Amino acid sequence: MKTQQKSKGSETIKVVFRVRPLNSKEKQDCREISTIAHENQGLIEIRNPSAEGGGGEASKTFAFDAVFSEKSSQRHIYDVCAAPVVESVLEGYNGT
Repeated sequence: MKTQQKSKGSETIKVVFRVRPLNSKEKQDCREISTIAHENQGLIEIRNPSAEGGGGEASKTFAFDAVFSEKSSQRHIYDVCAAPVVESVLEGYNGT
């Protein structure tokens, strides 16, 4: 009987961040997305709109296991985040 071993990295909790697209009301109100996804680096940059006039910090950056911009497709997010969990469940591992 063949035993399968999972690497420790595949068993850890992953934290991902998705920037959602603006909805129609936000577009109508001429709002802008103030969160920038640096997908290749796993970083989210949150810009402070009031900092443009010199009032406050310009931006803050946070690191995640994966980040997705507002242009990311549902399929791409599924492939990166959910598919490995589904595959593990089908192999008999806990997927929570």
